[in-house]
Amino acid sequence: MIGAQRFLTARWPWVFCSAVFALAVIVLASLAFGAVPTAFADVFSFIAGASDPQHQMILRELRLPRALLALCVGGILASSGAMTQGLFRNPLADPSLIGVTAGAAAGASVAIVLLDAYHWDVWGLSLVSLGAFVGGCLAVIFVYRIATGDTGTSVATMLLAGIAVTFLAGSVSSLLEFVADNDMLRRISLWRMGGLEAADDARLIIIAAVVLGLIIWVPLQYAALNALLLGESEARHLGVEVAKAKRNIVLMVAAGVGVSVALAGTISFIGLVVPHMVRIVIGPNHRYVIPLSAILGGILLIVADAFARSVIAPTELPVGLVTAFIGAPVFISLLRQRHRYGMQ
Repeated sequence: MIGAQRFLTARWPWVFCSAVFALAVIVLASLAFGAVPTAFADVFSFIAGASDPQHQMILRELRLPRALLALCVGGILASSGAMTQGLFRNPLADPSLIGVTAGAAAGASVAIVLLDAYHWDVWGLSLVSLGAFVGGCLAVIFVYRIATGDTGTSVATMLLAGIAVTFLAGSVSSLLEFVADNDMLRRISLWRMGGLEAADDARLIIIAAVVLGLIIWVPLQYAALNALLLGESEARHLGVEVAKAKRNIVLMVAAGVGVSVALAGTISFIGLVVPHMVRIVIGPNHRYVIPLSAILGGILLIVADAFARSVIAPTELPVGLVTAFIGAPVFISLLRQRHRYGMQ
């Protein structure tokens, strides 16, 4: 396995370009799937600007925004998972460990039950999305403050605080579900299952801004993440400002996952399975792990969304259910074969 990792990293430009090409093909192919049958010839006509008005409307207004939102959300979740695994020095870590997902679910539940959020929009976004983002941010801030003391930020304490906040946020959500009516309960359930059907220009602009910020700032953390794999003491000896690096990583993960969950609901397993598989294939170097995880995370969510909207068309499955159905068996298979990859 180490030989294969060296082979791939030595040819990284080819690996990266191949992954980007595969992503572009998947995005175009996904436009053909949905309740209305669309031939690949119609997709190419749409790209050339020569499609008929019906297909032009379906592809431009519905399917292309969904594909782009899936690309951004999947990429953010997978790259955030890779950063979380590097921060906790654990290939089985997940972005939800710092409480952002549970906090977002609690925030969405508050918006649905207490604010009747589906009747209010702010800047083209529902109060459910805004409530989810605020809830996720508050949860992460609380976890980070608990874990930070005079001696710095303890990763172990952050993990335990994240678990505690996850249970606390879950109890808040459960209490709100207890007092909610049937319509509110259904809205909460559907939001938790995840979905990309609300994709529009406003959401794409917001998540594109987050993606651009991550593209600028995440590469600056590659060296720190690689050094942290050796331990915090060793990282300090290598000149890494450990406290600053941990703060930056937590902020980036919180911003990325918070926005993704706010716009698309809870989508499980991408932040866990994708970076874990990439580490097995290409090794632990975050210079390679994070970009490849982002591309493969986008591919996985685009494929899952295409499957969700076409398998029982015209009814759509929640995409979060599809990613769970795909991710859980794959992850179990990896765990059963862990000794082949050097895991205990």
